Amino acid sequence: MSLYSAPPSTRERIVVCAARLIQRQGYVGTGIKQIAQEAQATLGSVYHFFPGGKETVAVAAIKHGEKEFAWLLKDALRREDDPAAAVESCAAELAVGLRESGWLDGCPITAAALETLGTDSEMQRACADALQRWEGVVEEKLLASGFTAEDAAEVATTVISTLEGAEVTAQVRRSEEPLWAAGRQLARLLRTYEA
Repeated sequence: MSLYSAPPSTRERIVVCAARLIQRQGYVGTGIKQIAQEAQATLGSVYHFFPGGKETVAVAAIKHGEKEFAWLLKDALRREDDPAAAVESCAAELAVGLRESGWLDGCPITAAALETLGTDSEMQRACADALQRWEGVVEEKLLASGFTAEDAAEVATTVISTLEGAEVTAQVRRSEEPLWAAGRQLARLLRTYEA
């Protein structure tokens, strides 16, 4: 067994680069040629792995972004027993990461979702699935903390919606404060459910 992980495959490089570009420029602002160039892949290899073109690459990128944020979310929720403290910690991590990226690395799911609103596209469905899965991660934590099923589902939706909105606001304002405030207020909300 090697101590080093294998270098990413061409397909993986394409997906990761597409996710970063969509995160920073949006779906409309990201071209298939730029994805190939950033991934150090030929245009032919992009179409080989994604015969459906740009939207197919974008869907794979959205699924990649979904997994990345789910990992961050699960990690933050696992580190803290108290769900209020866990959600506040997650908001803080998002704030720091966004600032460190120069306000560029927002959520690729939000970026793609906003550009495909009102459509019944595969991209829009992938975005909706991502948001729902993230809600599921939070809901699981809340259920384990004694929330009723109904409360856990509704509060999980509130948490994800608030974090996503606060992240966009933080990007626009170029300030961590919207995420810090969202974290504090979500923690306050979650504490109202404590017995």
